[in-house]
Amino acid sequence: VQLQASGGGLVQSGGSLRLSCAASGSIVSINNMGWYRQAPGKQRELVARITTGGLTIYADSVKGRFTISRDNAKNTVYLQMNSLKPEDTALYYCNAEIFINYLGSYWGQGTLVTVSS
Repeated sequence: VQLQASGGGLVQSGGSLRLSCAASGSIVSINNMGWYRQAPGKQRELVARITTGGLTIYADSVKGRFTISRDNAKNTVYLQMNSLKPEDTALYYCNAEIFINYLGSYWGQGTLVTVSS
């Protein structure tokens, strides 16, 4: 199983980016999918998570600015990031709970988001 993240880049404060993360491999089903981020010198933190049925949770710092969504047919999770701030600068990782012949937690390779002031 692989998670391939994309969409990071450099953007000015107030700008937008859309991250994508596609899961591939011998997947039977996918439960929760989510995005985490890790800024330099800080611990990895949850940004947003979405269930198979579309229920979502967000970190307080991104509520109202970020939107998580998923396409179950494509095994893909998205993160639309609007009104970006310099403090959103971090390496963003996708995560998915995937059932093959057991349920495991899988991570993407990380995609860098840099927001300039």
